[in-house]
Amino acid sequence: MMENFALSTLQDEYYAAVDLGSNSFHMVIVRVLAGSVQIVSKNKQKVRLAAGLDESQILNQESIDRGLNCLRNFAEKLQDIPPANIKIVATATLRLAQNVSDFITPAEQILSHKINIISGEEEARQIYLGVAYTSANQGNSLVIDIGGASTEVIVGRDLQPLYLTSLNMGCVTYMDKFFTEGDLSEAGFERAISEAREAISQHKDTFLCFDWEQCLGASGTPQAVTSILVKQGINDAIRLEYLYDLKSQCISAQHISNLKIDGLVPARQSIFPSGLAILIALFEVLNIDNMQISGGALREGILYGMLENYQKSDRRQQGLNQLISRFHIDQAHSKRTRDIAVKLCRQMCDQTKFCDFDTEVVTGAAAALHEIGLHIGFKAYHDHGAYILSHVELTGFTTLQRMMITDLVRLHRQDIDLSVLSNYKLTLQNMLINAMRILRISVILVNRRRDDAVPQVRMKVNEEGGWELYFQKDLKLVHPLIHTELMHECWLQHKAGWQLQLK
Repeated sequence: MMENFALSTLQDEYYAAVDLGSNSFHMVIVRVLAGSVQIVSKNKQKVRLAAGLDESQILNQESIDRGLNCLRNFAEKLQDIPPANIKIVATATLRLAQNVSDFITPAEQILSHKINIISGEEEARQIYLGVAYTSANQGNSLVIDIGGASTEVIVGRDLQPLYLTSLNMGCVTYMDKFFTEGDLSEAGFERAISEAREAISQHKDTFLCFDWEQCLGASGTPQAVTSILVKQGINDAIRLEYLYDLKSQCISAQHISNLKIDGLVPARQSIFPSGLAILIALFEVLNIDNMQISGGALREGILYGMLENYQKSDRRQQGLNQLISRFHIDQAHSKRTRDIAVKLCRQMCDQTKFCDFDTEVVTGAAAALHEIGLHIGFKAYHDHGAYILSHVELTGFTTLQRMMITDLVRLHRQDIDLSVLSNYKLTLQNMLINAMRILRISVILVNRRRDDAVPQVRMKVNEEGGWELYFQKDLKLVHPLIHTELMHECWLQHKAGWQLQLK
């Protein structure tokens, strides 16, 4: 009896979300332990369900069979999850299919679980929650998810969607409609972009009423674009200029079989041009300056919706706390370093133009995690830390923010290697340089590892752009070691071309 009880208790910690999308079917399984949500399994299979819809919205048997075969694989893992901890949803294609029961009836028998066909509005709401849970935001956020047969656009604040819509356009349906037989032409792109513009324009005025702080893309096409940019040495948000360049590369290929873009995975190749056309239209109509990639979407919204007791406030702090605990970082010292870094960051941002929405976020996070590499060893622990951060999840931060935090940790001590930042856009380079300088100073100021031994400091940016640090007490007399290390840091920053003076 004790053994059965223990097994049941263990199973109750596991939750599963299954998303029957128009392009791919996804299954995510997580374990919830001590307030932490840990992904233990992810399965994805491309079924291209939307490609099986004819003009009468009848889903053909070939597509039905592809979907059911996928679910037979999923069913094995779902047997190990308590039924109350499983939620399965279906989206656009199964909303549209006139013969939906031909798929749903055998699918529910295979899975031994009910499938919920959710409305476009509910899908948009769940997508927004998935983004909000995994990519904490400040102020209003515009969230976009381009699916196989529908595109969801939502503006919201924190966990509350403010306005949302689901549009009948997707990368699978647009590929079949505008890029027939895989032909990639200027005319095909223009027709696809024009129709997408028209669909989005009906909601343009309402969306533009909301002054959003950031735009977040949820997986799919935005993720594919980001992967291409990173592979090609561009650490930046998605911008319209990059999308136009990718469009030109697609047209130059002439046919989908010839489309070879460095960083574009083969599985995404067949639907990339159509998704790109929709994304271009969204940028143009909604006047989007840049887009970052969120940490989650529909599946995460479904999962966190089941976790009623999950702490919903401050996901960034949750993400940091999970890594601090997992890698045995000194919690008090992490907070001490973060507090002084944020204080200096705010002083700097009040006096310089090289600040944006991410500056305080990434500076504070890098300060909190700067000792994560000590888990491996002291020597070159900044490099160890960057390696760890490039291979772990960090809840509450976008993909670009995680890249910046990783590089700041790499640069927080020893010689300054600016080549690490060379792949960032110039404006981001300037912001990261300031964040790095603050982090390096902060780490030195707290090196006695006691709250009562942190010197009181104020930063001033002079007319020449140099930095001046003012201390309440004679630093050389009260904290001679900190003074010596700061003087060495002044020299290192001078060699890099920046002025840092102690007052």
